[in-house]
Amino acid sequence: MAVFPWHSRSRNYKAEFASCRLEAVPLEFGDYHPLKPITVTESKTKKVSRKGSTSSTSSSSSSSVLDPLSSVLDGTDPLSMFAATVDPAATDSSRKRRDRDENSIVGSDFEPWANKRGEILARYTTTEKLSINLFMGSEKGKAGTATSAMSEKVRTRLEELDDFEEGSQKELLNLTQQDYVNRIEELNQSLKDAWASDQKVKALKIVIQCSKLLSDTGVIQFYPSKFVLITDILDTFGKLVYERIFSMCVDNRSVLPDHFSPENVNDTAKETCLNWFFKIASIRELIPRFYVEASILKCNKFLSKTGISECLPRLTCMIRGIGDPLVSVYARAYLCRVGMEVAPHLKESLNKNFFDFLLTFKQIHGDTVQNQLVVQGVELLSYLPLYSPAMDWIFQCISYHAPETLLTEMMDRCKKLGNNALLLNSVMSAFRAEFIATRSMDFIGMIKECDESGFPKHLLFRSLGLNLALADPPEGDRLQILNEAWKVITKLKNPQDYINCAEVWVEYTCKHFTKREVNTVLADVIKHMTPDRAFEDSYPQLHSIIKKVIAHFHDFSVLFSVEKFLPFLDMFQKESVRVEVCKCIMEVFIKHQQEPTKDPVILNALLHVCKTMHDSVNALTLEDEKRMLAYLINGFIKMVSFGRDFEQQLSFYVEARSMFCNLEPVLVQLIHSVNRLAMETRKVMKGNHSRKTAAFVRACVAYCFITIPSLVGIFTRLNLYLHSGQVALANQCLSQADAFFKAAISLIPEVPKMINIDGKMRPSESFLLEFLCNFFSTLLIVPDHPEHGVLFLVRELLNVIQDYTWEDSSDDKIRIYTCVLHLLSAMSQETYLYHIDKVDSNDSLYGGDSKFLAENNKLCETVMAQILEHLKTLAKDEALKRQSSLGLSFFNSILAHGDLRNNRLNQLSVNLWHLAQRHGCADTRTMVKTLEYIKKRSKQPDMGHLTELALRLPLQTRT
Repeated sequence: MAVFPWHSRSRNYKAEFASCRLEAVPLEFGDYHPLKPITVTESKTKKVSRKGSTSSTSSSSSSSVLDPLSSVLDGTDPLSMFAATVDPAATDSSRKRRDRDENSIVGSDFEPWANKRGEILARYTTTEKLSINLFMGSEKGKAGTATSAMSEKVRTRLEELDDFEEGSQKELLNLTQQDYVNRIEELNQSLKDAWASDQKVKALKIVIQCSKLLSDTGVIQFYPSKFVLITDILDTFGKLVYERIFSMCVDNRSVLPDHFSPENVNDTAKETCLNWFFKIASIRELIPRFYVEASILKCNKFLSKTGISECLPRLTCMIRGIGDPLVSVYARAYLCRVGMEVAPHLKESLNKNFFDFLLTFKQIHGDTVQNQLVVQGVELLSYLPLYSPAMDWIFQCISYHAPETLLTEMMDRCKKLGNNALLLNSVMSAFRAEFIATRSMDFIGMIKECDESGFPKHLLFRSLGLNLALADPPEGDRLQILNEAWKVITKLKNPQDYINCAEVWVEYTCKHFTKREVNTVLADVIKHMTPDRAFEDSYPQLHSIIKKVIAHFHDFSVLFSVEKFLPFLDMFQKESVRVEVCKCIMEVFIKHQQEPTKDPVILNALLHVCKTMHDSVNALTLEDEKRMLAYLINGFIKMVSFGRDFEQQLSFYVEARSMFCNLEPVLVQLIHSVNRLAMETRKVMKGNHSRKTAAFVRACVAYCFITIPSLVGIFTRLNLYLHSGQVALANQCLSQADAFFKAAISLIPEVPKMINIDGKMRPSESFLLEFLCNFFSTLLIVPDHPEHGVLFLVRELLNVIQDYTWEDSSDDKIRIYTCVLHLLSAMSQETYLYHIDKVDSNDSLYGGDSKFLAENNKLCETVMAQILEHLKTLAKDEALKRQSSLGLSFFNSILAHGDLRNNRLNQLSVNLWHLAQRHGCADTRTMVKTLEYIKKRSKQPDMGHLTELALRLPLQTRT
């Protein structure tokens, strides 16, 4: 192809804008409009019989407007038809049954046992050696005369039960706690395996022997955890038995619903269920017989409607035969647990369990228990907390949706027992916080009268404080409550006991009192936790205190005026913990600080907090952590404003740059903030103190120019150079703008082939193309420097683009040259499309000077030559589609920006049209639309020459 000269067409931008506007069409009243209310068409449907006839409908409409959604409103949708076939009586019956069943199920506000299980296992541990005594021997039962009346099947199964009770005693000694846990898990798996292999008797044997372990209190500190492990096996067994019987209720006609009555259960399932209860009833020892029957309590549903309500009182009475108070209270806890799962509405049995426990509670101080503790070397102070998990669970079950009067009754019974601290603690832990809060002074009086031996008072105050954090006491009692509690807490010598209580009561203080009381509490905490560096062992509690304080003090000017707040922060000496605390503070500040601030107290404190976060960054810090820290610091920077004191604002940004230099997102934010400051300064100070304003703007520009090179991301630097140059240009700082643009141009050769985007390596050319397109748009209004000649920056940029190593399979270089052609065409216009106030662009400087236009056209021809040369290189089979696409794109550029009255340029456009279609790779639809557009434009004024062009552009068809 020969080299073609370029001739830009003259543009009248105002006329083009006017021609592109949408045509306004007057709307008559009553005409359709998309925002008018939808008119629904009323349809009348004839119902016809289903005897093979085809349905037909006739419709009449009260409106001429057809609503496409109206068909779903005619009452014949499938769901409506299905609902019409449902028997109303059956629906009402099922609703009543569902409502009744829902009343017997605990809600999500009831904390499940699973939530407590892990805590118990973690808390009640031991280093002593444990043993598992699997007793396989027992007295051979004699059936007596009663057995002769039994059926042969029942007698056979009872004999099987006796058979597995014969044998020997297998005892595993000297087990560590982990060995014990592993052994129990093996037994649980053995149970499942036996059941899966249809060895039901063996499965029952495992459950019985595991239940017997609950009578052993040899290592008493481990008993709560043992209870959790063994009852896991019981739960597994109960579930297997229930599912087995449930599956037997399925016959060829129906499936048993989830909510069924005994009348729905077939005889086979009922007989199997009875056999299980008979087997369990033959267990001779009380504890395994109780636990195994309790585990299948739910199975009573298969036998009778009243089965569960009859069994619960009987099982409650069975527990009275257990002599050890610790063993008995956990048996009651298990019965309450299964009772809440199957019949939570049966409160009578729950209350009876608690009252029976109270009657036997005095056994704790009896000779039997005391002798046992002496033998094991366990103090009463360590023994009593072993009751807490069981008692807390029993109280939780009793108090669930219980009336306030029950709390009054519980408090009276605790008083009769001498205000036992353990019972009182369980009461406060179980009942609703609102009930406890209204009786706060009553509870404080009971706490004062408690005997501290075995259960210290500070734990009672902690439980009371937990309730008061959730509910408010009477207003007149609040100060007295705080004084009474803190008198006890501040006297605690053990730092761990002290901080556990103080952590709870800090929230109460923040909630109901002023910064003066909060300051007093924080000072007391510092006083107790500083000696011997006790704070190092209490970072979680101290962190919790900080969270509670900042959760209630959203006004940071008030927060930082609390004298002891910053000294309290100084106790966080461990860097990782200190950083987490600082992050919490900044999260609350960003969330709740509504207005910008210049308060020096806030700024100094938060600069210190942000500096702590920043200084924690090192080579091992994860990128996600860096992003989080930068987000928090940037949130602070955005909220700092000195109003019209722009110099003070810039001084703050200078200080922030020196403090946060290791976090690139923070530096980027600072550069954007300074650019906004420069624009705001020019806007506010317009016409006033112009010399001083100009100096300040140059200081802002210099800030950005100095800071940008310290950034790592190359596209971050490129975009900031461009943005800062635009800001400098908008502020008439022409030499500074030139410096930014030259820096950007000199940086382009350093752009790597691949860049890291969110942890993944991606090609960089598409990002470079986007940047250069934005750069070209800016260069349109940048005036030439008087010392560097015509279009100096454009020439520099073209040289860099030419020397840059582009991918062989990429056409981005040619797309960039096309954008340059558009830029040069826009620069050849008498008046440019857009300008910057008080900046004379080249249209004003040269005023259509012929030398300037000649230089412009030469550059255009050079660019065109590069484009055409590249099109030649694509004349290969694998690149023909690219050639077609680029040829059509170049054709469109000439059509939009070139003067096609020039014969040679006109001929070039025809050649490109043929090139796009030459090898059958063109998109025919696009070509058709392009030709239609040319014909339409040819009818516009001064566009008649396009008529001839359209005749020379044939459309090739594929055959």
